[in-house]
Amino acid sequence: MKKLPPIEKVFEAWTALADHRIKLEGNEARVSSSDGEKSYSVKFAGEQYSSDDNATFWQGYAGYPVIALLMIQGRLPYDEEEARLWKNINWTQLNKQHKNRYAEAVAQVAGERDIDLKKSYERAEEVLKALSSLPIEIKRKIK
Repeated sequence: MKKLPPIEKVFEAWTALADHRIKLEGNEARVSSSDGEKSYSVKFAGEQYSSDDNATFWQGYAGYPVIALLMIQGRLPYDEEEARLWKNINWTQLNKQHKNRYAEAVAQVAGERDIDLKKSYERAEEVLKALSSLPIEIKRKIK
């Protein structure tokens, strides 16, 4: 990986998986947004991954839809127990409320739900470490 996402994108991936918002069909996954207003397409071919979510497409790093897919594929660690802690969160609304200061949004949820934030960040760091060692390439489009 050339460019890593903000660690908080792992939390969003956990939510997508815990909420069962990702559907895999062949070499493509459809991921519904946390507010249900959008659906993202994640495609993969070999070591290339693309997605039309804003983070992946515009920032060039693996956004939460790509991270969630990599977890489903077994390429990144997935802790189902941890993911359940982050179930049913409207990240779209929270991130807007916090002006895309993702750490503030995560901290708000952790405070409201009495989640051990240090432990969650440690688990998320394990995911980012694994992501950094993957030989994948993020592309805007896969031909």
